[in-house]
Amino acid sequence: MTEAVLRVAGISKRFGGLQALSDVGITILKGQVYGLIGPNGAGKTTFFNVITGLYEPDSGTFELAGKAYVPSAVHEVAKAGIARTFQNIRLFPDMTALENVMVGRHIRTSSGLMGAIFRTRKFVEEERAIAKRSQELLDYVGIGKYADYKARTLSYGDQRRLEIARALATDPQLIALDEPAAGMNSTEKVQLRELIDRIRKDNRTILLIEHDVKLVMGLCDRVTVLDYGKQIAEGTPADVQKNQKVIEAYLGTGGH
Repeated sequence: MTEAVLRVAGISKRFGGLQALSDVGITILKGQVYGLIGPNGAGKTTFFNVITGLYEPDSGTFELAGKAYVPSAVHEVAKAGIARTFQNIRLFPDMTALENVMVGRHIRTSSGLMGAIFRTRKFVEEERAIAKRSQELLDYVGIGKYADYKARTLSYGDQRRLEIARALATDPQLIALDEPAAGMNSTEKVQLRELIDRIRKDNRTILLIEHDVKLVMGLCDRVTVLDYGKQIAEGTPADVQKNQKVIEAYLGTGGH
């Protein structure tokens, strides 16, 4: 039986008088691309932010690779093994593409502050290895030739790829992509789909929040649909597309 990389159950979150999430749970198996979709205001981003440590849930349980964990802060979640990208790109604009990826890689280093100050042999060797791995990841996502370009000079699509490379640099057990196709043209979306498919074929596990339902249905192994903070469907893309509650949520024929 394929192991579960992430199990979350009973997740609820309230903001003042708004119940943003009500008893939501998902299980993502190793090697899956798992989609999270829903109309605007459905609670997708809130759920994503709870899983990745930006928001503290009011209730719920979390397991990562079979071990309980508490998503208390983004950097702690990254150390635990979940790397994320953001809907609004968050790169270091005046650092090079290579340097941006190296920042992600540093979470897995061990030299520490004193090694950096005194530039010990271990530190120098580790930095060399980080730079090498970071270049490999830039090549992997298709932007290796831009390693020495400042992040802000890259095209929008290439900045998205750079974010994914930086996330991969943390050696995550789960890579969580928040609206990666947002703002992309049709050509960039095709390239993104090919990249996500490549990552999956390398036996990585992906959680994908995306407005582009066609992209989700073409890529994902399983899909959860949220509406008004509640889980209204979960299953294969084919099953979800036929679900009457999902059809009503998207077409507005359910009394919304």
